[in-house]
Amino acid sequence: MFLAFLAVYMLVYKHERVRIYYVVAFSVYFYYKSSGWYFLLLLLLTVSDFCLAKLMSKHDKKEERVVLLIISLLLNLGLLAYFKYTNFIFSSFYELLNKPFDPFNIFLPIGISFFTFQSLSYTIDVYRKNIEPLKRLSDYAFYLTFFPQMVAGPIVRAADFIPQIHRTPFVSQADFGRAVFLICIGLFKKAVISDYISLNFVDRIFENPTLYTGFENLAGVYGYALQIYCDFSGYSDMAIGIALLLGYQLNINFNSPYKSSSITEFWRRWHISLSSWLRDYLYISLGGNRKGRIRTYTNLMITMLLGGLWHGAALRFIVWGGLHGAMLAIEKFFKSVVKIPSSRFTKIAGILLTFHFVCFCWIFFRADSMEAVGQVLKQIFTAFHPEVFVDFVRGYPWVFVLMLLGFTMHFMPHSSAQFIENKITASPLILKVVYLSVIIFIVIQVKSSEIQPFIYFQF
Repeated sequence: MFLAFLAVYMLVYKHERVRIYYVVAFSVYFYYKSSGWYFLLLLLLTVSDFCLAKLMSKHDKKEERVVLLIISLLLNLGLLAYFKYTNFIFSSFYELLNKPFDPFNIFLPIGISFFTFQSLSYTIDVYRKNIEPLKRLSDYAFYLTFFPQMVAGPIVRAADFIPQIHRTPFVSQADFGRAVFLICIGLFKKAVISDYISLNFVDRIFENPTLYTGFENLAGVYGYALQIYCDFSGYSDMAIGIALLLGYQLNINFNSPYKSSSITEFWRRWHISLSSWLRDYLYISLGGNRKGRIRTYTNLMITMLLGGLWHGAALRFIVWGGLHGAMLAIEKFFKSVVKIPSSRFTKIAGILLTFHFVCFCWIFFRADSMEAVGQVLKQIFTAFHPEVFVDFVRGYPWVFVLMLLGFTMHFMPHSSAQFIENKITASPLILKVVYLSVIIFIVIQVKSSEIQPFIYFQF
């Protein structure tokens, strides 16, 4: 599909208006294929926020600009609340009344959490006068519907992307090489590592935790930590790579997050486009760290609780966000009262503690219910049985190999990873074709009979 798109794109990319109309048309079609007639919601947000931003530029009074911003907030967050949280709100209310609730049949449009946040960043930036509003609707449609990252991120900021719209796209040899590398590595992460360990091990553990020993449950938790990273960063890598092939630069979305030595650092490396969005448009808007220590901790908790709720309409997602918020506040408090000497030992200890705290939180993220969370933790702490390690390796040899490979790739020194990337990027075209062909061959060999959607499609 992309090759067919690219063939026409190569003919029109030097003609600005034609290129913009063509990419917008294909992006809308792409979204239609994922969500049917719900693509009209995307068009509604495109038109409404474009018009609201233009109106803001015509009003100097803050009160009038605030009203227009509130309309944008209500429209974007209202749609998000209806499609994602209606059943959660009603089920919680009925549970308080101790009455049964039959969920409404509400379809969740793919990517709605991403493009609503992206659109809000534009109207908020225009309100703050950080950027000038666009003059053409087609330009805004290009920004909001750009298909490589529309359905699962990264969340692109208007200030970063809009200046690129009117430039004639240029793909250097280095850009082309890096694009091929990112597509290859992203495809391998998602369709080989993530999908295989998910289908053949992780899903089985979380569906019936009590059928497995504590060791296998812990391996399942480690497996999910790798699965969600490979799944989501794999999508981001491919999105950035495809955008590069079209001549557009998207910012990095993951930076080896499990190498972090603190939760604060983890959120600078994990889902960077979301964490920076929450920081700039929620945490700072609440007052950030400008209004005293207690207010700072409160703002961190509110930000992370809402970040958890953004990921899913369930108590376990709120708990997940609350745990991260509490740890961010604790870290900030201890850094203000205790000076920890920097050394290799403290760095390694910090990485191990942070990684295991993140893995603990992932249990709430992955388990289907709070009851399942309890079952996983009970097995780990009361029925560990480390002697099953050999049986685990024999029973799941490829799961073990891929988990070992995935974590090795992740934790390898940055210089080694950069060396490999540079070698692939600088290799001749024929070798790039070979690399991609090999990856596709491996994907075909390990793929299941059913499509495995990206984890973040559900958000």
